[in-house]
Amino acid sequence: MLPSTTKSRIAVAAVFFQAGICFASWASRIPDISLKLGLSEGDIGQLLLAMPVGSLVALPLAGWLVHNWGSRMVVLLSATLYAVFLPLLGWVESFWTLAPALALFGFAGNLLNVSVNTQAINVQAHYGKPIMGSFHGLWSLAGFLGGALGTLLIGWQQTPLSHFLLVAGLGVLLIAVAHQFTLPEDEGSEAGGMSLRRPEPYLLRIGLIAFCGMLCEGCMFDWSGVYFQRVVQPDATLVTSGYVACMSTMALGRFISDYLTHRFGAARMLQVSSALIASGLLLAVLLPYLVPAIIGFLLVGFGIASVTPLSYSAAGQARTVAPGVALALVSTIGYFGFLLGPPLIGLLGEVFSLRVSFALVAVMGAVVGVLAAGITAKPAKVRTPA
Repeated sequence: MLPSTTKSRIAVAAVFFQAGICFASWASRIPDISLKLGLSEGDIGQLLLAMPVGSLVALPLAGWLVHNWGSRMVVLLSATLYAVFLPLLGWVESFWTLAPALALFGFAGNLLNVSVNTQAINVQAHYGKPIMGSFHGLWSLAGFLGGALGTLLIGWQQTPLSHFLLVAGLGVLLIAVAHQFTLPEDEGSEAGGMSLRRPEPYLLRIGLIAFCGMLCEGCMFDWSGVYFQRVVQPDATLVTSGYVACMSTMALGRFISDYLTHRFGAARMLQVSSALIASGLLLAVLLPYLVPAIIGFLLVGFGIASVTPLSYSAAGQARTVAPGVALALVSTIGYFGFLLGPPLIGLLGEVFSLRVSFALVAVMGAVVGVLAAGITAKPAKVRTPA
């Protein structure tokens, strides 16, 4: 029989997987939905602003709910809502119905982001070594599989609605099974909820790294398919190839990131990640053809793989706030980058071009390396389960 900590790790990993495949399912069908609704780059950018609006509404609620209800209950609620709201994105028939549906999706997504990462930090504390990379690796693996599933269902001429209903049903079933094995109590819950005081400079810098890294990640999720469709212009069956390429290397990179961080250090890993993001995007911008663009997106996937898990692990090294509060702050700052980046790409693409927009994302990737000096992500101390 598996130890309780192992069961908890598998359960939390399952929640990461469910969250990843729900988001990836939406991201893989953005080109289809934009064509169906006749949306321009600017329209897509404006629509994607609805997700940060929903996330902003969830921001004060997320910390309060996790503190008062516990992350276990909030994971169950938010993961269920995340799956249930997904089919709304395929059901809509206009710009004006898609916007509120995206706001609801963003609302549930931020609740899930804060609560499941709190669970992950708690599980990591019991293990006494870095395992955040493996959790985020499952999220990325789900992104890869979600993109592959989207490609398959597009080839079978399935509508986004039928696609999303299938994923939502599987997601609800997965959560129903996994929930019973999540950790019932949070470490450091006595420290209180989110603080409104100014965070220490170290923690703010980690938040900015997470913001830049997740901005790049969010843009690859939401815009890689559109970039291939409108800039690279491959055969219709290859429109999602850039997305799948990025997700595959992101997943692989996250599964090996814990080992590489232990060997080379967090700062060096972040600097290498920064270089890969910037160079990969510039390759796709300067040579917008199928092969170089795919190679560029492969490099970007490797680059963004380590940024988020390293940021979350480094947040636990803050000395003036409890680890759970530090994590909530950093994950929220990062999540806004994840959600605000895609609309910015759309707006810049409308004014200039998608190639100019992706060049700006390359600059944001380079900023990660500048901010990384002195960042640490030490292994968590061993804690004995209560």
